[in-house]
Amino acid sequence: MKESKYPAGLFFLVFTEFWERFGYYLMIGIFTLYLTADLAEGGFGWDNAEAADVYGTFIAVAYLTPFMGGLLADLKLGYRFSITLGGILMGIGYCMLAIPEKWAFYTALAIMVVGNGFFKPNITTLLGNLYNDPRYRHNKDTGYNIFYMGINLGALICNFIGAVMLNKIGWNGAFMAAGIGMFLGVITFWLGMKNYKHVDVRREPKPEDKPFIMQFVKVLAVGVVFATVGWLIPGSILSSNSTDAFFMFCIPVIYFYASIYYKANTEERKPLGTMFTIFLIVILFWAIFKQNGTALTTYAKYYTDRESPAQISKISETLGFTEKATAKNTEVTQLDEQFRKIKDAKGEPVKCMDYPAYFKNLEASKVPPAGESLNLFNTSIFQSVNPFFVVVLTPLIIAFFAFMRKRNKEPTTASKIAYGLLISALSTLVMVAAVHYTHNGIDKASAWWIISCYGVITVGELCLSPMGLSMVSKLSPVRLTALMMGGWSLATSLGNKVSGELGKNWDKFDNKADFFWVNFALLMLATVIMFALLKRLNRVFKEQ
Repeated sequence: MKESKYPAGLFFLVFTEFWERFGYYLMIGIFTLYLTADLAEGGFGWDNAEAADVYGTFIAVAYLTPFMGGLLADLKLGYRFSITLGGILMGIGYCMLAIPEKWAFYTALAIMVVGNGFFKPNITTLLGNLYNDPRYRHNKDTGYNIFYMGINLGALICNFIGAVMLNKIGWNGAFMAAGIGMFLGVITFWLGMKNYKHVDVRREPKPEDKPFIMQFVKVLAVGVVFATVGWLIPGSILSSNSTDAFFMFCIPVIYFYASIYYKANTEERKPLGTMFTIFLIVILFWAIFKQNGTALTTYAKYYTDRESPAQISKISETLGFTEKATAKNTEVTQLDEQFRKIKDAKGEPVKCMDYPAYFKNLEASKVPPAGESLNLFNTSIFQSVNPFFVVVLTPLIIAFFAFMRKRNKEPTTASKIAYGLLISALSTLVMVAAVHYTHNGIDKASAWWIISCYGVITVGELCLSPMGLSMVSKLSPVRLTALMMGGWSLATSLGNKVSGELGKNWDKFDNKADFFWVNFALLMLATVIMFALLKRLNRVFKEQ
């Protein structure tokens, strides 16, 4: 019988992550929409800057805790127990968001943050352990690509389910669907237990690693003290108390990782140094990429033509993928100056000015009479564009690199990451063009602009994100693999927080093209640094 190219446990882990990402991206896809929705619509009624701050802080802290969960799994809890515990906690957190109270909202965020810390680094570590088998080791990059495609299948489907639940039931229905998805992920993981039980091996740490647990506790304690100081400082050092607290907490965490490098022996120091260098560089990638939940969501909601085409309007309405924007006949209100005043089909100013914000830059002939509605695709549907491209393009990327490998021309993991940064930078230029073409938001942008932006950055993402996971698995000291996965998540966390900080400034840019030029400059900076260090980084990869 022909031996499989992939370990049997791969596909159980893929579908476990499928359901985990289903829940996470369903929740995160409506996160800022929920916070900025009016109280009458069941939301919190916050402005964009406040919502972006909470969004950025949450996704940052959610990716900060994996370094803790990774270390505990490495030295004490084991990977399977940690994954199960994390999945159950996240499922509970998603369901708690269905309670429309601020205490429940913040409690849910805390539970999800802890759950993600246990889940995220350990499922990728378990996958890496499966590929340590000599039979599969040469296919490790491909295995992570397949894993990444499974992640994005969940992210693709979830926003459609979320839109249906939101339109038919409300915010609580959408959040409950996310929780149910996470619980299905835990069940899937347990069904495949026999296929990865043998690689869930807690390795006895070396004598010099024994102090890690105490050092870990000290890092947490000092981090909490630093965060408390950051929160209580009158005013704010940076942009908000939460931002100060987050970066203050990160100081001892970063010191902890630096101490691992300086205490490492000569053999381990080179690969650790290579990893940490790439960690620092990709912070800027995540800072731009994660704006899909802030700036790009705002662009999709107010600047993009979301009207459902007449040919499929009835179908999409029946399926529950569209929301209604109704023109209300009430007292006159002042429109935002950056938009032209709404006129009817004859070019005359309309008498009723209390229209939804979506209508402010809509073509005059499309503005419905007072009392009538337009069917619009839910804004969260655009969150599925990126995972759609991941699913479609992953086989092509795998085939391309396989083709290059047969000719001994496949780029190294570090080279793939460098090209990923460059391609991602180009995606911001698509949005610069969109802003110019629509006269800085005076006209509605075709949905193809934002779809194209997602398409380009997805190619960059596929060259970078799964390669980062593969890199950690290749270069980490075996006893610290999960902890180093946590280090990758730490870099993601810092990028996520910077993303929220950038997103908060959206309203401060009168010319929205300047916002995207800033993003381009940051990614090009990361690209230049990465290419400058590439020869040295590649040398380390070849030695492993």
